[in-house]
Amino acid sequence: MPFTPYHFGPSGFVGLIFKRWIDLPVFVLANVTVDIEVLLYNHWPFHRYAHTLLIGAGVGIIWAIGAYFLRGWFRSFMNKMRLSYESNFKKVLLSAILGVWFHVLIDAFYHYDVNIFWPSRAKPLYRLISQQQVSFFCLVFWALAIALYLFILYRNRKRDADDSQRPK
Repeated sequence: MPFTPYHFGPSGFVGLIFKRWIDLPVFVLANVTVDIEVLLYNHWPFHRYAHTLLIGAGVGIIWAIGAYFLRGWFRSFMNKMRLSYESNFKKVLLSAILGVWFHVLIDAFYHYDVNIFWPSRAKPLYRLISQQQVSFFCLVFWALAIALYLFILYRNRKRDADDSQRPK
């Protein structure tokens, strides 16, 4: 993507849909973690080994180890966002690897220098859809993620109100 924040829409939407099985903050922040590689290289190709499924899994494992120790901070953040948060290392590991892979998958449609199946140089996803369409879909998923988040807040508030009116 032209900018890492584009990834937050699709990853936020997917993370909210599968929140029961995915650690939402770990999954979404994996999209930032993988782009550290792009910051390290200020010349082409920008997307190198971390933007592959093979090495990306390793990046995900490293991110999972670090993220596991941030669970308390994530819990506090999720409480402020009024979202439930339950986590364990298995969930963190799965979320970190899938989050990196999700980022790499989106970039494989957009950037020529992403070799998703490295060491193979095959680029079966590149330009399968146009860069404008990738950007558009990412923005649409931003809107869908916000709508889904607001729906979850509404549903939780309604459930809390119903629970408080039940006789005990």
